[in-house]
Amino acid sequence: MNDMRDQRDYQKRKLSGSSDGRGIKVGGTATPGTLIHTALDSVAANEWDEVFIKAVNTSGSAVKLTVEWGGTTSPDDLVEVTIPAESGFTEVIPGHVLQNGVNVRAFADTTDVIILHGYVNRFQHI
Repeated sequence: MNDMRDQRDYQKRKLSGSSDGRGIKVGGTATPGTLIHTALDSVAANEWDEVFIKAVNTSGSAVKLTVEWGGTTSPDDLVEVTIPAESGFTEVIPGHVLQNGVNVRAFADTTDVIILHGYVNRFQHI
């Protein structure tokens, strides 16, 4: 049997924390952060979510963003990036994988000025 994947094996999806595929406003300033995405429940080796996230800063000042990548342990589960003032899309998560129903959450030093946009490629045995 050929184990090669083809395009029928994945679906492009919105971040589960998004309404209608729109950006997610980061409201929290501490853990637990705003829910961005909940990964596929599976623990199978060939099933996962490939997550892509970009941030927009609507503030006139640079803002530190912390992404809780499946947990809250520093530094293992945290991604920290400073998003430039009044920036367009700044890449935060460039396609890393998660599974087992873990959550991606985010908080920022300033409330309601960071908007996260993205999508998920869900690889799942069909």
